[in-house]
Amino acid sequence: MRNKFRIRPAHQVQPWHTYAWQLQSLLLGYPDEDQADHLSLARRTVPALPAEVGGPLLRFVEHAEDAGTDALAAAYVTTFDHRKRCCPYLTYYAHGDTRKRGLALVRLKQTYARAGWRITDDELPDHLAVVLEFAATDPATGLRLLTQHRAGLELLRLALRDDQAPWADLLASVSATLPALAGDERDAVARLAAEGPPEEQVGLDPYAPPEYMPAPSAGGPR
Repeated sequence: MRNKFRIRPAHQVQPWHTYAWQLQSLLLGYPDEDQADHLSLARRTVPALPAEVGGPLLRFVEHAEDAGTDALAAAYVTTFDHRKRCCPYLTYYAHGDTRKRGLALVRLKQTYARAGWRITDDELPDHLAVVLEFAATDPATGLRLLTQHRAGLELLRLALRDDQAPWADLLASVSATLPALAGDERDAVARLAAEGPPEEQVGLDPYAPPEYMPAPSAGGPR
């Protein structure tokens, strides 16, 4: 079956964005009892996506099917809970553990609220799976949010690739839904890779209340 859509160079929402972001959100969540259904849904949907988006998704699906849910869940915890450079919380890349990150999280929740979208109390609003789920329901705003975090997404993709983690394919799929990195974004990726996220200045209060602190995957998006 030929791909139904092609990626346009313009920064515009396309009909296939909703399906791609919903699938990516499901597959980036912690593998649980619904994993088999998510993989089956992905296999049915991939043929309708551009090759640049669907190809990496299919590679992840094949790996996940071969590994099984239990092994994939163990790898998920090792990758995202025990390796800070593979952090799935997007505002961390721009703000690190600083007060600015706390403000960014509040603004993100306000953006969701204005769109009539709510998340549960045990979800952080900047987890990539959560942002993608929101983008699938409000594509125009979601595309803007994802593009704002383009540098962090690229750094996460590179970290996962270097670790040979299967989720690198999912990040490649996410990146293929977004505009190509511009010159200043490439500079931002290089800076983040060299310096890491910002650190809090001496004398400042903690960056956010406890409810905004990253939690282990057992309490993350599922």
